[in-house]
Amino acid sequence: MTEFVRNSLVVRFIVWLYETLRRFWCSSLLGKGWAGWHGSWLQSNTRIHWEAWTGMDDPAEHSIYAKFLRAVERVLQRIGDWLRESLLYRILTGIRDGYLKLSSESRLFSAINRVPLHRWFLLLFPCYLLIEYTVRDLLKINILASVWEELFIMAGIALVLWRTCLKQTDGFKRATALETALLLYMAAGLLLMMLNRPFPAIAAAGYRAQVEYIVWYFILLRLIDDETDAKAVALGFGAVVALLSLHGIYQYIIAVPIPSSWVSQTEMGVRTRVFSLTGSPNIFGSLLVMGAPVAAACMYYFKNGWLKFLALCATGAICLSILFTFSRGAWVGLVIAVVIFALYMDKRLLGLMGIAMAAALIAIPSIADRLTYLFTTEYAEASAIGGRALRWETGWNLLHENSPWLGFGLGRFGGAVAMNNQVLDKTKDFEYFYMDNYYLKTLVEMGYIGIIFYIVALVAFVIMAIRAIHACNEGRVWGIYDDALTRSNGSLKCIAAGLFAGMAGVLVHCYFENIFEEPYMMAYFWGLAAALQRLGAISRERSKT
Repeated sequence: MTEFVRNSLVVRFIVWLYETLRRFWCSSLLGKGWAGWHGSWLQSNTRIHWEAWTGMDDPAEHSIYAKFLRAVERVLQRIGDWLRESLLYRILTGIRDGYLKLSSESRLFSAINRVPLHRWFLLLFPCYLLIEYTVRDLLKINILASVWEELFIMAGIALVLWRTCLKQTDGFKRATALETALLLYMAAGLLLMMLNRPFPAIAAAGYRAQVEYIVWYFILLRLIDDETDAKAVALGFGAVVALLSLHGIYQYIIAVPIPSSWVSQTEMGVRTRVFSLTGSPNIFGSLLVMGAPVAAACMYYFKNGWLKFLALCATGAICLSILFTFSRGAWVGLVIAVVIFALYMDKRLLGLMGIAMAAALIAIPSIADRLTYLFTTEYAEASAIGGRALRWETGWNLLHENSPWLGFGLGRFGGAVAMNNQVLDKTKDFEYFYMDNYYLKTLVEMGYIGIIFYIVALVAFVIMAIRAIHACNEGRVWGIYDDALTRSNGSLKCIAAGLFAGMAGVLVHCYFENIFEEPYMMAYFWGLAAALQRLGAISRERSKT
């Protein structure tokens, strides 16, 4: 079958076209100029300094915080020594041994048992949205729906502590600069909650919404022990997003009904906007943007041709579903994600993206209509009356009504907590609404202090991501004309670049929407950040041995 496909006219034509264009590029002045620049870059001092910076160890590894974590780990291990002698441990090990004995004859359970418990938990994490939809919308168990996320977090923390106590991992003592920045941001938020709380319950709820799901970074950082664990999180997330994209395409085919408020009067050509399980095309678009580069990374990572083809189909389905969300913010995020991924992995994708964008504008006129609407007087008037321009101006005014440094107060304006607790009277000049800009929402609620610490955390994330990708490169030096689809086979750089590209696209989208108001989006982002961090750390440790 593989030979039949390889020898088909279509494949042979594609190969011929590619080789022709490649020869044309190599002999052109532009191609020769690019080759000359590439050669000079490899020998330049700039490259030497850049690689020295990206190859630096994480400064937190030798910090006071790291020493504190090692001390706590020693205490937990002493507790583990006592735990091994306890009746509880003997009961649990007895139950485990009995289960293993009963299931040893089953091929299915034997295969399940070969996967460590913590890896099953890591595989469960990418299903966060699926679990939430099942609990909240299918089962509709109100009690469970209100606490399942906290129970999930508690299970992750308990697993980290259990494995540390029994010396199954050294993950607890992992200290990173990003973790330190996140702790500082959480501490700043706690301080602001205490200083500025005209409504204490609302302030506590606002603080919880702002920081609770960042905890997933701390949990996954300590659960991911090796390359297989990190890939389980990253590729599992990509698979979930690919499945949801198929559901989104199905919604577009059947023209799923949507509220009239999702399109303006001048955009009636938009027959529907897909949202899958999220309930919002903007949130769904952002989720797809985060998953698209991960799926694309699989085309470069897998060696098997059929797996590459499957990854290509998944990437195409995700990109198509992003178009059908008709979320302009998601489209911008996708462009940023593709540019970053292309610069790291395959610059040919930039040309492919340009061709795909032109084809989409021609084939789907409603996309062009939705984009050109941004430059019309109708959009400017709508934005000034009740759109982003008015919302951002209102938020800015509220910030300066109180204290620009302390903010208007956590949970008081611009997000879900404020919408659910409308304690201020509506007037002709004030009403509650979503800010449609997560950074401005954070600034309004937490003031200059909060946004500064948040930006520091994001800068720490970007630095970590760049260094992780460099570490995952594993010292490889490629020629300028090496084929990107084969030269990167098996390289963790593919997955690392895909994770960073998708997450960068989400950060851009946050400028247009309150993306992190959705718990699963914040959980996914910081959980994948931990996977990216560990990919870099694992590659760095491997290179030192």
